[in-house]
This record gives sequence, structure tokens and C-alpha cells, in this order.
Amino acid sequence: MDDEREQSPEHGPLAGFTVGVTAARRADELGALLERRGAAVLHAPALRIVPLSDDSELLAATKEIIGRAPDIAVATTAIGFRGWVEAADGWGLGEDLLERLREVRILARGPKVKGAIRAAGLTEEWSPASESMAEVLDRLLEEGVDGLRIAVQLHGEPLPGFVESLRAGGAEVLGVPVYRWLPPEDIGPVDRLIDAAVARTLDAVTFTSAPAAASLLSRAEERGLADDLLAALGHDVLPACVGPVTALPLQARGVDTVQPERFRLGPLVQLLCRELPSRARTLPVAGHRVEIRGHAVLVDGELRPVPPAGMSLLRALSRRPGWVVSRAELLRALPGTGRDEHAVETAMARLRTALGAPKLIQTVVKRGYRLALDPAADAKYDAAV
Repeated sequence: MDDEREQSPEHGPLAGFTVGVTAARRADELGALLERRGAAVLHAPALRIVPLSDDSELLAATKEIIGRAPDIAVATTAIGFRGWVEAADGWGLGEDLLERLREVRILARGPKVKGAIRAAGLTEEWSPASESMAEVLDRLLEEGVDGLRIAVQLHGEPLPGFVESLRAGGAEVLGVPVYRWLPPEDIGPVDRLIDAAVARTLDAVTFTSAPAAASLLSRAEERGLADDLLAALGHDVLPACVGPVTALPLQARGVDTVQPERFRLGPLVQLLCRELPSRARTLPVAGHRVEIRGHAVLVDGELRPVPPAGMSLLRALSRRPGWVVSRAELLRALPGTGRDEHAVETAMARLRTALGAPKLIQTVVKRGYRLALDPAADAKYDAAV
């Protein structure tokens, strides 16, 4: 039993990591999934959604569809479709809209929107197993769209090439802007997320919509921090997107992202549970296994939270495991620009206390400090230099 207890850590796979959440909707759900796996979460909704009842563009599109039915309607998101019907009800147009849509061939992107269509008393003609808009487009183009009038439910994200391809095929396309995005009323959380990413106190940022990614980049531009943010996302802070469309604004700026195979929140969190631990530095030090995470360290599997100054020192030491790092160099690694090397001694004392194993870090008199790398590993690092 004792062995089983030792081998079953109480912390989750994301313990010791800090993850930013830029989602405007379902942010609480995503944050809860991350926290249940041990992550510290920094919430920074990068957008707010225009209330549907106030959206004059949606009202105009709804009236146009009621006045003249399209041949085909493409429904892309469940929340968007439900919101559209509810907004139409609020305008006194709900029954008219549903009556008109009963005359229309409806294509649904996936099972969730298919459920929303049926809940409204309608029936879809077809839905792709892949939940891919590309497959919807392929089917339409194979059948031929010349001369057809097609209503496409837009959902705040770009549909690259979708509308253009339909128009090139001869279709008249009516966009139905089910919800539109605006910058958040309180920009403070977004600024704090950008600052944390630039300072590398954030380990990953999640994106669940392309507009959120574009909004974050736009705010960084306004603050003169775009290059710093892109550098952080390119090397030290993992950008995780729910799918390829969401990743487009980042990829356009040269940022590589990770994406789950299934474009859902659960798989996105599972992806982070694999990716972040695999990126953590693990070293054999003074007879212990030390894994350095974002704001904590695993010492023989036990999670040890470490203050920011201590993490800065530990990262500086781990860049050259077993080598002596001078106090002057460690001072430069500390947050702030102080010149008193006593700050290094104070932070080092706190780091050793936090680690719970003081012998992990050796003091080398008049020279500095070093990680007490195990001899076999020490020889390996010497040979590599």
C-alpha cells in the first residue's frame, strides 16, 4: 500500500503550470477542466460578444431570409443556431423564420448543431462525420451550386475560402452573422496575460476562437509588445488552439501552434496534459529526481511550489547543470534590476526551503552556486561541452 501511495501523486498532470484562457464563452468550463488537472489559470477574455437582440445585421439577414427563402442553409454552430432562433423570437419573427427554413435544404457542420436544428423542430439533410466545413464545401461543389441561393450561418470566425468558393461556383451567398465580436470592456486582464507571456511566467495560452487570437495580437500591437509576445509564443509559451481555423491569425504571424485531433475543449486540455510535462526539464540532482515546471518543482514526484524569484534562480542554474553560476549572473536573472548580491542569498535561502532538500544546490565559496548534479550525469554534461 505504501508503494502504491508513493507512485500515485496527488497533484494533477498540469500541477506547477500556469495556463492562460482567452475564451469569451465557456471560459469557466475550460478553466475548471484545467484547474481539476492542477493548473493555475489566468483568465483574460480577449473578446465580448454583441448581444444578438441588439444586432441590426442579424435582424436584416433574418428578414431577408423570411422574405425570400434560400435554396440551402448551412448551420455551423449549435450555440449560434439556437441564439439565432431565440433572437428571432424576441423580434416576433421566430415562427416566420422556422416556417421558411422548413422549405430549405439544411446542412449541419456536426452533431451539436444537428441537435440544435432538431430541437427547433427542423430536420437537416446531411452532416459530415468529420465535423469539417471543408467536407461541407466539397459536397456542395460536387453537387453544383451554380444559380443557387445559399445562406451561411457565420459565427465570428473566418471560414477561409468557404464563401469565396461558393461564389466562384456561381452561388449567391447570404451571410447570417449570428454573433459578432468586440474588444472586452475591461482590457486589464488581457494586458496582464500579455505581460505574463512576455515575462515567461505563463506556460501556455489557450485559444478557442480565431477572433480571440487576433484580438490578443492586436492589443499587443497597441502596447508596442507584439514582437515580444510573438517571441514568447514562438519559444517559451505554448500556444494551444482548439482547431486549425482558430490558429490562423497566429500562423499568419509565423507562430506554430498545437491542436488536438478532435476540436473540443476536452481534447484541448488532454493535449496540454501531454505537452507541458513533456517540455519540463528533468535532472538527477543529489540523489533526487528534479522536474522543473512553470511555478513549481517536482522533487521525487512531490510538488514543491517555488516563489518567482526562486524559479528564476533555478532556471539560471539548470541552463548549465552542475556548473558554477556566479552571484552576479544570478542577480541578473532575478526579477528587477537591483545591484545588491545579498538579494541572491536571500532568494537562494527561500528556494532551498521551498525545495525541501537544501543539498540540491551547493554553495561554492567565493564563486557562486551550482546544482549538485549526480556524478554520472555530471560526466555526461562535461562530455557534451
